[in-house]
Formats: sequence, structure tokens, C-alpha cells
Amino acid sequence: MADVMKQATRDAYGQALVELGAENPDLIVMDADLAAATKTGGFKKAYPDRFIDTGIAEGNMMSIAAGLAATGKTVFASSFAMFAAGRAFEQVRNSIGYPHLNVKIGATHAGVSVGEDGATHQCCEDIGLMRTIPGMVILNPADGIEAKKAVKAAAAWDGPVYLRFGRLAVPMATTEDTPFEIGKGVELVAGSDVTIIATGLLVAEALQAAEELKAEGISARVINMATIKPIDKDIILKAAAETGCIVTAEEHNIIGGLGSAVAEVVCEANPVPVVRVGVQDTFGQSGPADELLTLYGLRAANIVAKAKEAIALKKN
Repeated sequence: MADVMKQATRDAYGQALVELGAENPDLIVMDADLAAATKTGGFKKAYPDRFIDTGIAEGNMMSIAAGLAATGKTVFASSFAMFAAGRAFEQVRNSIGYPHLNVKIGATHAGVSVGEDGATHQCCEDIGLMRTIPGMVILNPADGIEAKKAVKAAAAWDGPVYLRFGRLAVPMATTEDTPFEIGKGVELVAGSDVTIIATGLLVAEALQAAEELKAEGISARVINMATIKPIDKDIILKAAAETGCIVTAEEHNIIGGLGSAVAEVVCEANPVPVVRVGVQDTFGQSGPADELLTLYGLRAANIVAKAKEAIALKKN
């Protein structure tokens, strides 16, 4: 994929904020001393009077964001996923989620693809944490194109939104014409033997896996699930009924993330085999991002193997 256009979703996040700043004078962006890394620095340069850096005090940042939102502002509060979802969980839950305020949490550097920063900064639990907060919307875009759409949709959404972005530049898995709507999954590839439901940077890997399976005579449907919550039950159940088995793929712990969300839907309405590709309930470690994705089984080859496993379970 060396010749494929790549962009980190955090870069698209920063670009989208600058564009939104020109459209909405009530938009405020906050950061916790990481503006260069989260890419909110572009907004700071363009609109310094609407940018607030709280320093390394993520809990305070979320509380201040809640107060600003209570006055009618739309607030994007940014930090690494580990700190936005982990360190500030109490303030996100009680100050933003409970009163259902219009705060958008821009969480960058999610997953093991943070790379050399190591386990303390590689958050693979954030989706699970945010899923437990009533009314919290969770968006995990696949690429830079979709990231921009997600940021703008979040800004227009009434209520709290958790946006998950990565550090690593990833291939474009969608186009400008690919539909995006909060609460909706999108079928990218038609298929009849197995459904692969992927999110984030695993969408590109899922598309590659579908090509490899096709070469072996296996028809794989690929669904991009950019919204983890509210999950698109209709597209999941349709896939379960038509293909009879599902593989989920995510750069997150298999506990609490996309795999859990899909399994919950399927188990309640149309039980079929659901096999999960993701971080296998373990911590990350320091290393180059591409090597870590391979080490933790987050590649097309792993999705191919799990697809065959799911098909075998269906036949049994």
C-alpha cells in the first residue's frame, strides 16, 4: 500500500476544527498541554481567543468544558485517549454525561499504534469505558476523509460525543462519496459467506482481507462501523441473517469494544458465530507501530484466518 494516500486521523481532526471555527463563532477548542500532538494547534493559531490550554489537568479541562457547554457553547476537549477517557473518566461521566452537555471529546493516540510511547499511553480500553456512559456517542473513523466527516457530524450533534483518532498515518479506506451518518454502518463490499465488521484503522485491513478471501473463493461482506454507539443494529442483523457468521475487527481490547457491541446485538436477536479480531485482553508495549499491529494480530492475515474460523463454526 506504499502508493496509497495515507493520513493520520488526528491530522484530519485538526483540519476539521479549523474549518468549523470559521463556520461557528461559538465553537471553543480546549487542550491539556498536547496541542502539537493532538493537532489542535492549528485552531489555536487561527482562533487564539477561542482556544484554552488547561495544562496537564485533564479532569479540570473536562469540568471547564462542561461549564462552557452549559452556557451554550460547542466545546471540543482534546487529549490522548488514555487521559481523556481514562484519567478524566469521573468528570466525563458526572460533569458531561450525566447532564448530557454539548461537549465533544477529541481523543487522539488511541490503540497500540501509538507505538514507542508504550503501554501507559496505548489506550485499548477507551471504547469500553465510554460505552458505559448513558447517552454518550462514540465515533471511530476509518481514515482522514471519514475523520473530517465525523468531526463535523459531532459538532452538529446535540449531546456528548467521544471521537477516537490515531497517531499513525493510515490508508484511505473510504471516499468523499462514502455515506456518513451517526448511528449507521456502511457496507463497503458485498459478500455472502461471511461478514467482516471493522472500525478505525482495521477497516483498511478488512478490505484487504476481503480481497485475499475472494482469491480463495470466499465471498466476504465488509461493513465499516464508524459509530460504535449507538450501534447500527439493522445492518448487523441483516448481515447475520444473510451471511450466517460475523468477524469483528478493531484496534481495541476485544472486551468492551466493537466485538462486544456486535455480539450483544446478535445474541439478543439472531445468534450466529461472532469471532473477534482485536487486542486479546493484554497491555501493549513499546515498539514501531507497524510492528505492533502485526504482533497483536491486527492485520488482514488475522482477519482472513478468523473469517475461515467463523465459516467453520457456521457449518458446525
